[in-house]
Amino acid sequence: MFRHKGKGRTYSHNLKLASILSCVAGLVNITGVLSVSTLTTNVTGHFAYFSEELLLRNYTMSFSYLLYILFFLLGAFISSMIMEWASQHKSHTSYIIPLSIEILIMLAISFSPDLLPHYPSISLVITSTLLFSMGLQNALVTRVSQSVVRTTHLTGLFTDLGIELSQLLFYRQKNKRIQLNKSIFLKLMIISGFFVGGIIGGFTYLHFQLKTLLIPVVLLLFALWYDGILLRYYYLKRKLR
Repeated sequence: MFRHKGKGRTYSHNLKLASILSCVAGLVNITGVLSVSTLTTNVTGHFAYFSEELLLRNYTMSFSYLLYILFFLLGAFISSMIMEWASQHKSHTSYIIPLSIEILIMLAISFSPDLLPHYPSISLVITSTLLFSMGLQNALVTRVSQSVVRTTHLTGLFTDLGIELSQLLFYRQKNKRIQLNKSIFLKLMIISGFFVGGIIGGFTYLHFQLKTLLIPVVLLLFALWYDGILLRYYYLKRKLR
């Protein structure tokens, strides 16, 4: 799911990756909206808010939105830098460090009301760190899947889906239609994962508040465990040949 790259990467790998991490993004997004009334998986809206607050001369708020954008960028930069460094050293576990950082961030924010009960800028910290973690995840997924999968925002995804649905009306060749159907199904899985994550997160937040982020932690740990199991399976398979 994470380790396979290039020709060794299959449609099944991308499908598994998309299903789990889009659900994580949906959970993080709804938790951010319900806890601090801010979108925490993409920066498109934050550019509009930044411009609005700048126009209204509310410089403190405009700086906050600029900070959110930069934290997402920083997350993507660090994730890509780690993976680039690992590829230079021919490491096949480059994805573990960004995912581990993401898990630690989720854990820290889950317990932040207990650790920092009266911290005045807690909403700024929560938003910034969640956007940082989603920058980490988005860059990781983009690099691993070679830009086939993106899990933290849906605008471009819906655009591509609309294009491919229209192409179904015109392409008649069997191989083209199979390729289109697989691509459409992958995008629908990402959308569904994000949607399901949002619904589950919304209901869970009513009872557990920020501890809702423990669900993404479990999903990410499962993804790491599953990838480790697969690695051992393929290793034993080669050894027995």
